[in-house]
Amino acid sequence: MIVDGVEMREIREADAAGLAEVLDRNRAYMAPYEPVRDEGFYTAAGQLERIEALLADRDGGRVRPYVLIGGGVPIGAITLNTIVLGALRSAAIGYWVDQAWAGRGVATAALEELCRIARDEVGLHRVEAGTRVENLASQRVLAKAGFEQYGLAPRYLHVGGDWQDHRLFQLLLNDEPPAL
Repeated sequence: MIVDGVEMREIREADAAGLAEVLDRNRAYMAPYEPVRDEGFYTAAGQLERIEALLADRDGGRVRPYVLIGGGVPIGAITLNTIVLGALRSAAIGYWVDQAWAGRGVATAALEELCRIARDEVGLHRVEAGTRVENLASQRVLAKAGFEQYGLAPRYLHVGGDWQDHRLFQLLLNDEPPAL
């Protein structure tokens, strides 16, 4: 349990239908922050395909995908992406929460737990995340979890139908030298 009534666990193929439902219900809410998606993305079959790809990437050590469960159904997701080991020991984080659960501390608690996993289980030195300049709510989540802004990336991601500027944040997890 990461916060009252919400569990964070590794994503499973069985989550496909629930994720499709919550993503479809939140289309308008998430549209400014997401790439333009085809209709198949919002179906159980589309989510199953996406989950299978995430699990293959997990098995290859490139991602750690998690789902957030509230009231017995998916209400969000958080993923440690583009894991790089060696001298960098870094990864990017992406997350979203159902609009009905926003503002309850779910994203902050999930982010803190994922940072613990990144440090203690994956052995990372740092994690990073980016938000659209206008996404003050996500910037507050990152700040509450201890992230600090380190840059501005013009036209960073194609989301909301156009190339968007993003604020970049990082959290240094430890200063241990990488294992050789």
